[in-house]
Amino acid sequence: MDSCVIPLRHGGLSLIQTTDFFYPLVEDPYMMGRIACANVLSDLYAMGITECDNMLMLLSVSQNMSEEEREKVTPLMIKGFRDAAEEGGTAVTGGQTVINPWIIIGGVATVVCQPNEFIMPDSAVVGDVLVLTKPLGTQVAVNAHQWLDNPERWNKIKMVVSREEVELAYQEAMFNMATLNRTAAGLMHTFNAHAATDITGFGILGHSQNLARQQRNEVSFVIHNLPIIAKMAAISKASGRFGLLQGTSAETSGGLLICLPREQAARFCSEIKSSKYGEGHQAWIVGIVEKGNRTARIIDKPRVIEVLPRGTTATTLVPDNFNASSEPTL
Repeated sequence: MDSCVIPLRHGGLSLIQTTDFFYPLVEDPYMMGRIACANVLSDLYAMGITECDNMLMLLSVSQNMSEEEREKVTPLMIKGFRDAAEEGGTAVTGGQTVINPWIIIGGVATVVCQPNEFIMPDSAVVGDVLVLTKPLGTQVAVNAHQWLDNPERWNKIKMVVSREEVELAYQEAMFNMATLNRTAAGLMHTFNAHAATDITGFGILGHSQNLARQQRNEVSFVIHNLPIIAKMAAISKASGRFGLLQGTSAETSGGLLICLPREQAARFCSEIKSSKYGEGHQAWIVGIVEKGNRTARIIDKPRVIEVLPRGTTATTLVPDNFNASSEPTL
């Protein structure tokens, strides 16, 4: 599961805890701190938990950086992590810092819960609908942005995407990765979610398969739609890397994949976009739960939903040859 659930000796309470860390993947140290914190908290949110009692920060400072670089970069990463924790209603109370060849940032999130405060990810039923709350393609966007300065790699994708489109996708990916899944976690209770996971390093297919294996009922997940940051599907295909359309492309701090009752899914998608939760929250119906042997698959020709970066219109982006749609269908 995304988090460990440890029954406590006192009053039917459970200790729920998760940890994660990784290397920097964006250029902005402050945003990297925010993304790292959002990624740690996301494992709690995947269980419908909206409150976190405590966070620890894990930080590795690179010995290969100059003292001046360390003094500028490290406080920004720490501030980003702390600010995201504060946005999540919690605080960083400690942690560990080491010197290492690489920069690493991550943390530990801990909460004590009553049984009604979390949703075990094991109760999907036939007829449920799968909803995803962030678009896919973060790894593709980050890598494409790095390739702007690598002629050999850029030459493989420049026929399907412009430099401006790569910049827009990179900014969109960075914004999405730094966005907390807390709103979606709260709405899981409102709309009677049966199970959920967050989409990170194993891609949407890997995490769907893992979630399917946890189910108590004999069900399988079938994914029909793939919401993807605009142009990233074309880059994945042109580069011959990532496996984005096959669902194997890694994501960082991705959205929640939630099993919802069919009659609730559309209302969930509509509610999460409400302005009362702030800007940037999205959701798409991406698949169904059917009778099966606890597996997950993506259909042979999934519908690609091209998700436009904020502040752009359809005419801003050059059309590609993919079967693209702005509306999810089943």
